[in-house]
Amino acid sequence: MTSSEKSRLAVLVGAFVTVFLAELGDKTQLATLMLAAQSGHPWQVFLGAGGALVTSSLLGVLLGQWLGRVLPPNLVKQGAGVLMVGLGLFFCIKFYAVL
Repeated sequence: MTSSEKSRLAVLVGAFVTVFLAELGDKTQLATLMLAAQSGHPWQVFLGAGGALVTSSLLGVLLGQWLGRVLPPNLVKQGAGVLMVGLGLFFCIKFYAVL
């Protein structure tokens, strides 16, 4: 296996593990669980949820590819970090406002 093939495999495995762990136990998974239980059609729920995840991932990949072309990689990385911290703060504030 060449170093290029190893690099591509590392990106593939890294993307799978990242998305898999990020999706475990989140509200999307819980909503999918409830849809499957209520509908009685688990395969249709699986196909619909899988299609939605693939579509949203495709949008993320396309946006990331475009940002990677128009912005320096460091700025993309910092922007993603700021966005994640911002979303975390937003949801914390929203959660504590409900209490």
